Amino acid sequence: MDKANTWLTQNAMNLLRISIGIIYVWFGALKFFPNLSPADQLAKDTIYLITFGLIPNNVSIILLALWETLLGVVLIVGVWRRAVFYILLLHMACTFVPLFFFVDVSFTNSPYAFTLVGQYIMKNLIIICAALVLNAYAQGKIALVDKA
Repeated sequence: MDKANTWLTQNAMNLLRISIGIIYVWFGALKFFPNLSPADQLAKDTIYLITFGLIPNNVSIILLALWETLLGVVLIVGVWRRAVFYILLLHMACTFVPLFFFVDVSFTNSPYAFTLVGQYIMKNLIIICAALVLNAYAQGKIALVDKA
């Protein structure tokens, strides 16, 4: 048990980074296939809104699929950590747009009772906080210590 605990402690940050990468690859890959992602229409509507309709829906969903999938692959591989951190934060900021502009889709009773879509969006707070931890770790601001 001590060996497993030591291994988990030594690899916690890599596991965290890779797990976020897997989520990005999975969710991004779904968007390559029309209507397979439960967030397909919401993503199209959000991108249409924030780009003022300049990017057609069929193009925007493919661009988002590429963005998320590539971000996930880069997270899994563990390169370009600084750039990935800022790209991830930008993506996460965009995911909160529906809470403000598509209130009827995000809440059953605004501002506290979320729909399933609202819950789907709010879970991104965990990804943001995990990214903050990973960024601090990559900069040497925090260290893992095995207190065994």
